Amino acid sequence: MHLLFLVFLLPLLGFVTLALGRTRISENGGAVIGVGSVGLAAAITGFIATQFYQLPAGESYTQVLWTWMNVDGFVPRFALRLDQLSMLMMCVITGVGFFIHLFASWYMRGDEAYTRFFAYMNLFVASMLFLVLGDNLLFLYFGWEGVGLASYLLIGFWYQDAANGAAARKAFVVTRVGDTFMAIGLFILFHALGTLEIQEILRLAPQHWQAGDPQLTAAALLLLGGAVGKSAQLPLQTWLPDAMAGPTPVSALIHAATMVTAGVYLIARTHVLFELSPLAMSAVGWTGGVTLLMAGFIALTQSDIKKILAYSTMSQIGYMFLALGAGAYQPAVFHLMTHAFFKALLFLSAGSVILACHHEQDIFKMGGLRKQIPFTFWVFLIGSLGLVAFPLTSGFFSKDQILFQAWAYGHQHLYWMGLAGAFMTGLYTFRLIFIAFFGPTQFERTGHGHEIHKPHGADHGLPLAVLAVAALLGGFIHIPLDSVLPQPAIGEAQEHAEHALALRSVLVSFAGIALAWFFFLKNRGLAEAIKTSGVGNLLFRWWRAAFGFDWLYDKLFVKPYLFIVHINRHDVADQLIGLLPQLTMGANTELAGTQNGRLRWYAAATAAGAILVIAAVIVL
Repeated sequence: MHLLFLVFLLPLLGFVTLALGRTRISENGGAVIGVGSVGLAAAITGFIATQFYQLPAGESYTQVLWTWMNVDGFVPRFALRLDQLSMLMMCVITGVGFFIHLFASWYMRGDEAYTRFFAYMNLFVASMLFLVLGDNLLFLYFGWEGVGLASYLLIGFWYQDAANGAAARKAFVVTRVGDTFMAIGLFILFHALGTLEIQEILRLAPQHWQAGDPQLTAAALLLLGGAVGKSAQLPLQTWLPDAMAGPTPVSALIHAATMVTAGVYLIARTHVLFELSPLAMSAVGWTGGVTLLMAGFIALTQSDIKKILAYSTMSQIGYMFLALGAGAYQPAVFHLMTHAFFKALLFLSAGSVILACHHEQDIFKMGGLRKQIPFTFWVFLIGSLGLVAFPLTSGFFSKDQILFQAWAYGHQHLYWMGLAGAFMTGLYTFRLIFIAFFGPTQFERTGHGHEIHKPHGADHGLPLAVLAVAALLGGFIHIPLDSVLPQPAIGEAQEHAEHALALRSVLVSFAGIALAWFFFLKNRGLAEAIKTSGVGNLLFRWWRAAFGFDWLYDKLFVKPYLFIVHINRHDVADQLIGLLPQLTMGANTELAGTQNGRLRWYAAATAAGAILVIAAVIVL
């Protein structure tokens, strides 16, 4: 396990190499370095995992690389901690990240900035690995900000289009709001406990604070603010759909293996703080429940294949927050893992669909694709089955555990919200499938003048095949988390109800699928009639506009800010600061005038100065 530092160092070196030599590195060389660095990190992770799981249960490993500073007892260490939670996260990031990189080597082929793309991707993976391996909150925050920077670079990768640059800036600014909350929370924790070491905080918090303490609640809510920013939860969710401006492999990396899971990891890692604050704990659950429902309604009205998947990610992360708020920590992290499998598969296969349709993303301009790109259809279907928690797929096991434990721990309101979300997931997911892959072929009728491009090659097919297997069988993977995350006892009466609850959730998902079949395959005209009716049109436009959050934030924040900028267009503060050099230059000009080379003037000035000094001494 002494090789642990190489797991994040290799992608970081890949980034540095590609960034410094991108004009001299060929396309193939960029692919080898970009994909190979993450592949080596995944291989080392597998080797470390074989050693780690041979240790006694509950053992952890800390690798101290160096001490950053020692200032009045503040001794932040550049240290990596490997325990059951960080081991799982490391496997997901490197494993899923590798196959996304491999797919990207096919998807981005021919792009003039091919090498720059992989430099940014490597930086993204390195930052996320540093986030989950950091032994203290200071270095976790360092990786947290690195992920934000890399997401900005990747979302705006095709910066020649102004809309892409705007989407990147939006993601950067909105997530910075959450990051500011988180930073203030870290200040509170350090001021109260005198440390940012995660394990010390978890040990000292119950000794320093009683349950419900206002200072603790403030710190926990501020950490939640950081988490909702990175994980695109209410009310900082507006950046995520716009992030689809980046290349599709970027969407897969952000949504499946890295950025949006960071908030879930943060809350799970600091769960002791939230357990001591019932208000913060309840806020986590309600945030997840409301977000998953809201995102489901929005996804039902979208026509862009990537945006539908983006809102499904928002909804699935909502399930994880719901589980964390209910105290079901292990199912939350389990769903994080299974979601990485089927969501990476969905985004990559969506990328395959987009390229097959010559960069068309509107599902209403597709249709009948299952016959023309059958392999892509089947892997997309497998990913969708995982998403809707079809029995025996990976998503079934994790989502079933979330709903069951939410109910068993007495959070019935969260359970019913999660059950409603399961219905919505089946409805919007199979709406996408029935419109894009079934029915009459639409693509040739849209005036593109092109036939369907059928993708091929191992770098295209292998990642999809492996992720499809993981999406099907990933639920059978059992990774212990007992030493890191608590598992509250469940009463015997609740255990007997588990199978009935699982059957109920399956039937609800099937009801959503059946309704999607009825409206979007069998009777599309009826769906269109409902959409254009009075109430239907109003709801459709409201949901399609993402409940108007962008409009609201534009009115509350953007417009007032621009108004202030207009008033201050001449920059009063800058003009006031500009007075200092002007006064200095004026004084210099006046003093320079005294240097005229006249001896009598110098003698008189010296005498006058001496008189002033003597007078000052006498008076004072």
